[in-house]
Amino acid sequence: MSATKWVYAFGGGSSEGDADMRELLGGKGANLAEMARLGLPVPPGFTITTAVCVAYYENEKSFPADLDAQIDTALKALEATTEKSFGDPANPLLVSVRSGARASMPGMMDTVLNLGLNDETAEGLAELSGDKRFAYDSYRRFIQMYSDVVLGLDHSIFEEILETFKDERDYALDTELSAEDWVEIVGDYKRAAADALGRDFPTDPREQLQGAIRAVFDSWMTARAIKYRQLHDIPESWGTAVNVQAMVFGNMGETSATGVAFTRNPSTGENSYYGEFLINAQGEDVVAGIRTPQCLTQAMREEMGDTQPSMQEALPESYDELAKVFDVLERHYRDMQDIEFTVERGRLWMLQTRNGKRTAKAALKIAVDLASAGLITQEEAVMRVDPSQLDQLLHPMIAEDATRDVLATGLPASPGAAAGVVVFDSDDAEARAAKGEPVILVRVETSPEDIHGMHAAEGIVTARGGMTSHAAVVARGMGRPCVSGAGSVRIDYDTRQFTAGGRTVKEGDFITIDGATGEVLAGEVKMIQPEVTGDFAKLMEWADKVRRMKVRTNAETPADVQTAKDFGAEGIGLCRTEHMFFDADRIAAVREMILSESREGRVAALAKILPMQRADFEAIFEIMGDLPCTIRLLDPPLHEFLPHTEEDVHAVAEATSLSAAALMERAGALSESNPMLGHRGCRLGITFPEIYEMQARAIFEAQVNVEKKTGVKPVAEVMIPLVATAQELAILKAAVARIANEVKDESGKAPEYLIGTMIELPRAALRADDIAEEAEFFSFGTNDLTQTTFGLSRDDAGKFMPDYIEQGIFEKDPFVTLDQHGVGDLIRIAAERGRGVRERLKLGICGEHGGDPASIQFCDSVGLDYVSCSPYRVPVARLAAAQAALKSKG
Repeated sequence: MSATKWVYAFGGGSSEGDADMRELLGGKGANLAEMARLGLPVPPGFTITTAVCVAYYENEKSFPADLDAQIDTALKALEATTEKSFGDPANPLLVSVRSGARASMPGMMDTVLNLGLNDETAEGLAELSGDKRFAYDSYRRFIQMYSDVVLGLDHSIFEEILETFKDERDYALDTELSAEDWVEIVGDYKRAAADALGRDFPTDPREQLQGAIRAVFDSWMTARAIKYRQLHDIPESWGTAVNVQAMVFGNMGETSATGVAFTRNPSTGENSYYGEFLINAQGEDVVAGIRTPQCLTQAMREEMGDTQPSMQEALPESYDELAKVFDVLERHYRDMQDIEFTVERGRLWMLQTRNGKRTAKAALKIAVDLASAGLITQEEAVMRVDPSQLDQLLHPMIAEDATRDVLATGLPASPGAAAGVVVFDSDDAEARAAKGEPVILVRVETSPEDIHGMHAAEGIVTARGGMTSHAAVVARGMGRPCVSGAGSVRIDYDTRQFTAGGRTVKEGDFITIDGATGEVLAGEVKMIQPEVTGDFAKLMEWADKVRRMKVRTNAETPADVQTAKDFGAEGIGLCRTEHMFFDADRIAAVREMILSESREGRVAALAKILPMQRADFEAIFEIMGDLPCTIRLLDPPLHEFLPHTEEDVHAVAEATSLSAAALMERAGALSESNPMLGHRGCRLGITFPEIYEMQARAIFEAQVNVEKKTGVKPVAEVMIPLVATAQELAILKAAVARIANEVKDESGKAPEYLIGTMIELPRAALRADDIAEEAEFFSFGTNDLTQTTFGLSRDDAGKFMPDYIEQGIFEKDPFVTLDQHGVGDLIRIAAERGRGVRERLKLGICGEHGGDPASIQFCDSVGLDYVSCSPYRVPVARLAAAQAALKSKG
């Protein structure tokens, strides 16, 4: 039996891995191997596989017994390739140690650069490079990074030493420090580390390497990484790989540089290079927002009004070489690439490539452009866009005629607009957002520890950092508007306020940000809805070609119905008639009906409501034309309509001629201990048939009136809710059909309708064959089906749901993503048994899950005919349904 291979080498003209080995080598390791195979300039190194990470956590943080030997072998090969030796003072090999998960997790896990430095190798590096300043700048960076990542020391210890040193000597920038200054700083850093640790800073390169590898694996389980995985549905079981790579240096003087670049604009999708770089710097300087970087291209610099030279102007030969690499990588991967590079004394090195994170707008444009150019097919373009990202395009942006009171201007790091109250702390952002308050997170710069606050916020503002800083990259991935590098914003965390342009904004004040222009605006600014045309419309057209399931909407107001139709809804999957009952001009009649003690009294009250309901349905049918409209008859518990105030009681008393005391007694008699499982749904229709009769008449008369007015015949699907037995449905179906015949006789026109039910109780799902004898369609009400299957209250589960998800009891909130193994089994059973009795039984879903991409894929797999969702989720569902159909084709 052969031993497990834990380590894979790359570079130096060969690679042991390739791009297809993401699961084992992680995204970064697989792409480094692939770039090396393509002959691109990649510093050599080796990847420790994700399998080691899995074994590490399975064995109480201990490594496989033969791992050290394989690392030794790989290290010797790396020394041979680079012609340098690890720990050799005369010719030191220095390495970087980076994480690399299967899915990109920018900034979430740890990195160590310049590993292998100590007092002796720093002198050797100075001698070899002929640049003592560079050597000791690299050494101090290593001490600070290693102390933070591996030894657990607070990086502010070192920042304070450096800032004090600069202040005492009147230095403004790090680049002003001399070689001797850095030597002194290194000594201060080492003493500070020793004081904090109670022992000397480690100087043995092998000990340093072992510590760094362990730290990267440990970072897989940090709070920020766990939170990021939860937000992006990345399984914990995947683990991360570790990449050990020979160092190349962007901080070796004015002909050296480091940068981050995209082969296309990740905000807009435009086919133009986009990125930033810094001369005489290391990569962390760009992404950490410590220095404000320069533009990659001259065009980008001119567009942004930057006065610093672009890379295209400052290092033209290296830029030209980089542009050729861009073309090779984009054609090879057939997608926009996110690239990290270093120029060491004029020589270009590629440190990373990956499919770049992008906004929804960019994802659409890139997918459509690549398909139009023939690099990918239309079906591949449909698969390239994350359906949940489309939300970014379906929400407000600042109106053109809005007054813009500009407080500050930064970089347009992530498009879209958002308004909210200012908060300065991620914990505060999360707490205030949980109470329903819109917040804008304002920070000097964000770090991976801010992930929860960024997710909770409507938008983000940072005073420092560029277009590829942590804030910018994470915000784009989340779809949050972001303004970064707003240099005029001066934040005072102690007093909880910021100043900009001589004005002060306090915590709790409203601001608006425009991520497309980089503006921070005072107050709450007028927003408008974007138009979904162009690339959006084209991708939707391609999606509609391949999807099998129809997409309907959950809507009952004319405005929502029109919005949904404009977004491509193919009918109404759920019209909740009770929402129409709550209007101020009809609630009194509804209460009169409920509190009446006789059928005659209820009929008299319902007669007042009938014309209102009929007008509601006419408005809906006119918009939807001949598209099917599923209308659910009254569902909620009666107590929701009961009068609660003395004023309400007197209003009903006046309308009914009953005493207030009698009405209060009647209201008490109708109250229930557990109303969600009480007198609601079809149970109302059984005990008060006149309610459903009135609603059926309103539906059928509306159909007839609209047909007479427009010449188009509306299609109604009358849904009886909360059915548990076939007999309930049979009784109510007969009553509805009788009303339809009455309307036909009265008008001379036959309404076109089906009668079906909502499957929202486990018994209904299990006895679907009985119920299908009466039902012409099933609509799965997965909100209540989830509640009744789990025995969970949707309104109360939020109190403990985070603990259940954190402890792995639930993988996801079952009210957000359908529980496929429990609730899903009931849906599957109901579909099979229902169609076993009625072959052409129409099946749909109308719970909130109808707009969730993962749930939509399940719906496709069990053969549902349609999903129904809120109006703004319709495009999301259209794309998700198309992707589900393509996945089912294999």
